[in-house]
This record gives sequence, structure tokens and C-alpha cells, in this order.
Amino acid sequence: MATLPQLLSMREKLLEARYSGLRSVRDANGEEVTYRSNAELAAALAAINREIATRESELGCSRIVYPHTSKGI
Repeated sequence: MATLPQLLSMREKLLEARYSGLRSVRDANGEEVTYRSNAELAAALAAINREIATRESELGCSRIVYPHTSKGI
């Protein structure tokens, strides 16, 4: 199972591949994956994003910040 930093690295590589038009990506383990279409890259990105969200929620990380304010009364 990949760690959160590894997942983030994989996501960056997939994004680079998707936007550059590449179809092959080498992952953190050195394995090469070749995708057939942009839809497959999008599906892989969605899966990694779900896994990252799961890991962040397990760690208690939150991307949403709610400010708490008061009038000092």
C-alpha cells in the first residue's frame, strides 16, 4: 500500500502525463503503466484522488478551514 507522499507523487506524474499527452507513466516502484486513452488517465486520477482523500481523513487532515470569530464580548 502506498503512503500519502507516494500517492501525491503518483498524482503529480499522472497529471503531467495527462496534460503533456503522454500515455506511459512510471510509478514510485519503477513500474511502467501505459494508458490507452485520456479517459483511462482520468479514471486513474479519480482513483488516486479518492485514496488521497481517504488517507487525509484518516490522518485528521482537513482542506477546509472554518474561521472562528467573536466580538470579544
